[in-house]
Amino acid sequence: QVQLVESGGGLVQPGGSLRLSCAASGTIFSIDAMGWYRQAPGKQRELVAVATSGGSTNYADSVKGRFTISRDYAKNTVYLQMNSLKPEDTAVYYCNADLSSSFRYAARAYWGQGTQVTVSS
Repeated sequence: QVQLVESGGGLVQPGGSLRLSCAASGTIFSIDAMGWYRQAPGKQRELVAVATSGGSTNYADSVKGRFTISRDYAKNTVYLQMNSLKPEDTAVYYCNADLSSSFRYAARAYWGQGTQVTVSS
């Protein structure tokens, strides 16, 4: 089975920084894109940032210039460095990976359990 395990959330003051990590483990044949989504109370889940297997990245407009996504392909891990955090960044952050567990199967989406990020003074 495949698991995505996130870490690094917490409470931070406005203007502060946090680094989220997400490691994929289990039976993995290949990983396409890995990324981060977030969901604030009363709002829909939204894309924060994604990194493809080819090395390209994409960010939500609201985090451009403040957040940086990166991947360690050898460790099947994706990171999200979050700087200049704002109260509106407060949400549960979910790791997402499009991966295949076998050459027999097409890639599908897997999700982590979520990690809370709270930006407050």
